[in-house]
Amino acid sequence: MTEPLTQDLPAASGCGCGAPVKFDGATPAYRRILLSVIAINAVAFVAVAGGALIQGSAALGANALDFLADSATYAISLWAIGKSVRVRSGAALLKGTSLALLAVFILGFAVWRAASGAPPEGAVITGLGLFGFLANAVAALLLVRHRDGDANVRSVWLCTRNDLIESLVVAGAGGLVWLTASRWPDLIAGAILALVFLQSAWSIVRQSRQELREAA
Repeated sequence: MTEPLTQDLPAASGCGCGAPVKFDGATPAYRRILLSVIAINAVAFVAVAGGALIQGSAALGANALDFLADSATYAISLWAIGKSVRVRSGAALLKGTSLALLAVFILGFAVWRAASGAPPEGAVITGLGLFGFLANAVAALLLVRHRDGDANVRSVWLCTRNDLIESLVVAGAGGLVWLTASRWPDLIAGAILALVFLQSAWSIVRQSRQELREAA
């Protein structure tokens, strides 16, 4: 955990009093990385969403919605870079709240699927889950050097880290669906992913609220 933010300064700056300043993403290199990650998530959303609609999979639906949400929230992160602490922390607070709402929606979808529908094709779920993992692995490699920073920067890394976990869970769920010919592994995977989203949402909201208090 880094030290609390004391001034609204660029990441490369010091405050002159020896207190470290959290990285705020205000570098050309980080902006280019965010643009690349946005493009990766947009392409992955199109691919996974198609599979989710065809298969009616809760796990793939969660994965696709997360890719879409990430594309939007990373765009917000890019817009917020270089702005005041209040704006950056406010953007992170919005992203955390949106992530929590997404988790609630996924839980609701998993419950609805539990009461209706035939099991999806396990091979399709696993294949798209592995595709999502590769896409997220590339994004994570681009972002790993910037995993610590203010709430805005930190939220980008947490979303990407979650996506790696999520894609592996989706791929594993597909294997279990194939082995058991049951929809329950898919539904359980969707519920697990929703809980992971809720935990990250709480972490983002808590840090952004702390930074807003410090800015005040």
